[in-house]
Amino acid sequence: MSLKLEMDEKLFHTMPDLKIGLIYYNKITVSESPQMLKGRLQLFQEQLFFDLEDKALTDFPGIREWRTAWKAFGADPSRYRPSVEALYRRIKKQNYIAPYHSAVDLNNFFSLQYQIPVGIYDRMKLVGDATLTLGDEETGYEGLNGRFNTLEHILTLRDEYSPFGSPFVDSIRTAVTEETTSALQVLFLRPSLDVEEASKLTDASANMFTSISGGDSTTHVLHALQRSVDIPD
Repeated sequence: MSLKLEMDEKLFHTMPDLKIGLIYYNKITVSESPQMLKGRLQLFQEQLFFDLEDKALTDFPGIREWRTAWKAFGADPSRYRPSVEALYRRIKKQNYIAPYHSAVDLNNFFSLQYQIPVGIYDRMKLVGDATLTLGDEETGYEGLNGRFNTLEHILTLRDEYSPFGSPFVDSIRTAVTEETTSALQVLFLRPSLDVEEASKLTDASANMFTSISGGDSTTHVLHALQRSVDIPD
């Protein structure tokens, strides 16, 4: 059975330019990252650390745009930070992100490089169809940060079982492991990107991912004029 992923129409009333990149990966191998990726991730962080000595976080357009999006939907970016900003703040303190496995390392690399929140989810752990909507006071889950997270006023991915992802923090339930062979990656793109730029960025990410993890990829960009897509098994 395919999985339908849809963006809630109400989101566009608040942010007409909202868009996400979707990548479906099949027949991938998740393992320890090759030295090339570990090196690139480390070097990128070191270069970013020096950039951050001279720049404010809001000098980075991606962080600035996601803070604006947070406020538009009613969340406080100083209390619940977009995941990309949390990564940048770690690097500013020289608390570099250590390699984990190829899927997480690539996910972090894309987030740092493109200045956007990025999530990746095990396709086989998703139940039924999925929706990107806005969380309310009852929305939450056990997150990869080791605690329960409430997602009120925060963009939330949910399937027919429960919420599982957001540009704040992702859930443990759908986490990618070294047993994962198919995955869904969501790029919470900068709203200012046009659809063509968004498609190029999404395709480039997919190509880099499969060059390391093997398998096949299918890419889509969802936006106000194309709010849903069917993802195959």
